[in-house]
Amino acid sequence: MNSAEKPPRLSIVVPVLNEALTLAQHLTALQSLRAQGVEVLVVDGESGDDSIRVAKPLADRVLSSPPGRGVQMNVGAQHASASTLLFLHADTQLPEGAVEQITHAMKPHAIKTHAWGRFDIQLSGRSGWLPVVSWMMNKRSRLTGIATGDQGIFMSARTFKAVGGFPEQPLMEDIELSKRLKRVSPPACLTAKVISSGRRWDQYGAWKTIRLMWRLRYRYWRGVSATQLAKEYRNAR
Repeated sequence: MNSAEKPPRLSIVVPVLNEALTLAQHLTALQSLRAQGVEVLVVDGESGDDSIRVAKPLADRVLSSPPGRGVQMNVGAQHASASTLLFLHADTQLPEGAVEQITHAMKPHAIKTHAWGRFDIQLSGRSGWLPVVSWMMNKRSRLTGIATGDQGIFMSARTFKAVGGFPEQPLMEDIELSKRLKRVSPPACLTAKVISSGRRWDQYGAWKTIRLMWRLRYRYWRGVSATQLAKEYRNAR
């Protein structure tokens, strides 16, 4: 960035892996934000499809990284220019006014200051259980102060660096980051909803997926390693 240029209002980091079929649609939705001074960084984790080619005309930077969301998002954060970061999955759509809501949430308040936060979520897909799953995710997040990557986690770049970024582990990187961030401040739980793909629930079944995710989270809480849980997750799919 030229020293005479204004820094971007927000840096959005999008990790991708073999998302070429839907990536153009997702990144196209971010172009109006780029016109408003938002930086979009796509971090590809060694895709075997055309993800990089699709992303290049629709992002400010396209970076390459070893696979793994935690690793990829750390690479994106290292190259981000804004003082506020938003980590957005490739199948998640932001609500209208998202940048303004993040900016407001991150401003110092008289009663409570937030160093980080997340949106509520609405899962889209065929299953009639997805509204229930969405409600459960939002309720759980408010009760625990833990956010999932699907919810669009945002924070100041300074806070991200202070907590050491994402742990570079194969699963539960968002849970572990939330635990670190909670030591800094409670999250700003925005009621505006990101829309995220419910393809996992559609493909494997809603209740089967719910049971699997709750079991994995419980075992992680009990101290089972993320590496072991990643193996169980792959075997259960």
